[in-house]
Amino acid sequence: MQTDATSGVVHIVAPFGRDAPSIAAVLNAAGLRTTIQESLTRLADALDDEVGAVVVTEEAVAKGTAALLEPLARQPSWSDIPFILLRSPRSQKRPLADAGLQLAINIIELDRPLGSSSLLSSVRSALRARDKQFLVRDQMRALADGRAALERSEAELRLVADAMPVLIAFIDRDLNYRFANKAYEAWFERPVSDVIGRRVPDVFGQEVWTSRRPLIERALAGEHIVFEANWPFSDGRRRDSEIRYSPRVDAGGTPDGFHVFVTDITASKLALETSQQHALDLEAMVAERTAELEHQMAAREASEAALRQSQKMDAIGQLTGGIAHDFNNMLTGILSSLDIMRMRVEMGRMEGLERFLDAATASSQRAAALTQRLLAFSRRQSLDSKTVELNALVGSVQHLLRSTLGETIRIQMVTSDTPLRANLDSNQFESALLNLAINARDAMPDGGELRLRTSHVHVAEAEVPTIPAGEYAVVAVSDTGTGMPPEVVERIFEPFFTTKPIGKGTGLGMSMIYGFMQQSGGHITVDSTPGQGTTVSLFMPVVHDPAEDEDTPNAQAVSLGAGQSILVVEDDEQVRMLVTVVLEDLGYTAEVVGDADGAIPILGSSKKIDLLITDVGLPGLNGRQLAEIARQTRPSLPVLFMTGYAEKAQERSAFLDNGMAMIAKPFLLDAFSEAVRSSIATRQ
Repeated sequence: MQTDATSGVVHIVAPFGRDAPSIAAVLNAAGLRTTIQESLTRLADALDDEVGAVVVTEEAVAKGTAALLEPLARQPSWSDIPFILLRSPRSQKRPLADAGLQLAINIIELDRPLGSSSLLSSVRSALRARDKQFLVRDQMRALADGRAALERSEAELRLVADAMPVLIAFIDRDLNYRFANKAYEAWFERPVSDVIGRRVPDVFGQEVWTSRRPLIERALAGEHIVFEANWPFSDGRRRDSEIRYSPRVDAGGTPDGFHVFVTDITASKLALETSQQHALDLEAMVAERTAELEHQMAAREASEAALRQSQKMDAIGQLTGGIAHDFNNMLTGILSSLDIMRMRVEMGRMEGLERFLDAATASSQRAAALTQRLLAFSRRQSLDSKTVELNALVGSVQHLLRSTLGETIRIQMVTSDTPLRANLDSNQFESALLNLAINARDAMPDGGELRLRTSHVHVAEAEVPTIPAGEYAVVAVSDTGTGMPPEVVERIFEPFFTTKPIGKGTGLGMSMIYGFMQQSGGHITVDSTPGQGTTVSLFMPVVHDPAEDEDTPNAQAVSLGAGQSILVVEDDEQVRMLVTVVLEDLGYTAEVVGDADGAIPILGSSKKIDLLITDVGLPGLNGRQLAEIARQTRPSLPVLFMTGYAEKAQERSAFLDNGMAMIAKPFLLDAFSEAVRSSIATRQ
């Protein structure tokens, strides 16, 4: 391995990613000493006589190099710290963010991507130039040791200066050359004696003097000047040069002339141009490959979109087919019972009508339950979420489960040692547990064990693929039944998918649970092994500091059947008729309109209104907006919302204000009458 012995340290400023360690590794492997600086400010503090070179990326100087100007300005006349700037492939098409960078430091620009050999070659070249500066430094320091030492140092300095391939000169305030090294003979093709003692305009000629004069005047004013110039050989060959004017001040601090340093940078310019051309070629290759990949990705996305559309249509077909099958059965029970009752009434046969009424009612209730399951699956049901203690809630359903599952199923409950609180609709949660228990019972036809377990779980990132990291209260329902293969588990949440025989299940139980958990902000997992059983786990975010339950106001008894005035707003004609009949039979006075436009004039009048009953999903203004308008003129008016489906009414606690209540369609007469009585009671 080749190593470089040098007294200079290479400072690296590369703030992004692993650029700095990667550069340091390349240089350290060559035996170079390196130091990584976090920023230009840290670099400025480290710029001393021991600095060999600086490698800096374009990202480090993107916001300017003001931090470097002062320490660089303080450099002694012999010092010209080399900087190697690693630019991004596109940067040659736009100027640097800090144009003063090129005037403030001696810089070699290289384009990335850059090979290790090119980087190492540039750094070594900079260090060799810096080592020559160190020689000049050492010789200049020796000048202060006395006259004899001064004379010896001058001779040695002359030897060193003459040996360097850099033009070195000193020009006084009268523009006379006071010193010039041997390099002037090669650059000017004339003896050094023809340069020393002559004025700058005579040496350069009038044309060059005209272009250099403003820069020389700035140098004589004390400003450090750095610029590049095209200085071709006499035979026309290309030669690029970097020229520096470094002011020298006298004991009083006044510039008495300036030093001239001229370096041949043709090689670095050619290297930069070559790297830029390579970068352009690479950019063209990348653009071509990118276009090809974009085309492939577009084709893949189109294919995936077509597949998703096909799967969506299959799911919709399965969903609508299942709904149609179940609803046709239910409608048959309803319509046939009504037809039989109508026929018997026309015949005057009133006996036995209760049997057909019960059949129609049972079919209607099955339809209502199916609708609720569909709303749960679609996450559009109206939830009455509250903070509940899960240990107590799960314990409260044990009696119901025992009566439902039968004697062949043993029920075991293991609860958490600490209270578990979550925010959910307790009725819907109990329904979900009952569905899971019934599924477990059907998976254990010869009997078995059902275990309910509550626990406090911390889920780490990516620990459970389908559950975000967080703190959860978990209720797990396990059975010792037949279990399910993976292909069945994958489809378990699909609507109307069931492994039960025809007529034994709708296939909406697990879909309903999935929708309820999603709507409640929770998650669900299913673990099943054929022949060993199944565990369904419900994950709900833990509530640590539940708000204290507000005291429910005691509803005072109200006088029913006294003609209280109720305004009903319902767009469905049949529902309007039925609600009106119910209210009048209960002893109320009902005024019925079909939409908000018809209700607003009544609400704005002086007419007495004891209760507003409105559907949520009205045409035009919805029921919630109508209630807001009503409260502007009647702030204490009770409101009872009826809802079959209302996206904005999914969370009751957020939807309802004081004095508002909600009842879900379809509803039974006793539930509706109780809701009306309770709503009116809040105003008494």
